[in-house]
Amino acid sequence: MKTLKLRIKDKHIKELNRLSGSVNFVWNYVNALCFEHLKRTGKFFNAYDLNQYTKGSGEYLGLHSQTLQAINETHAKARKQFKKAKLNWRSNRPDAKRKTLGWIPFKKSAIKYLSTRQTGKKVLRSTLQLSLSKGQKLLIDVFDSYNLSLY
Repeated sequence: MKTLKLRIKDKHIKELNRLSGSVNFVWNYVNALCFEHLKRTGKFFNAYDLNQYTKGSGEYLGLHSQTLQAINETHAKARKQFKKAKLNWRSNRPDAKRKTLGWIPFKKSAIKYLSTRQTGKKVLRSTLQLSLSKGQKLLIDVFDSYNLSLY
């Protein structure tokens, strides 16, 4: 498996910040839920159990259901890896003391490559389609230094 890092064009910042805020909201909800469950029962939730509590919320937050599942998997994995009952909160505020890096976990089935076009001698631009809730799509333009059409 190969991981490609791409730079997204600046015109998508507003929409991606909104989505990363929704991701942080789900992370904080899952974090509080797991800690409360641990205090009451002494047992940890796994990712599958967390999926039952976040089911259907993607419609209200504008997130794909598989994105919610990826958040739950990442939370359960991080909590187990660091052996903590409660992980750090994620903040969206730009004036926060420790601002959290915005991240949106998309699974392979939620990302679709659309096209690559050449602008200039060597510069490539590609368009990706991200699936959101209820059939909504987000088209993202990226600076393509790998030529995504080969992958």
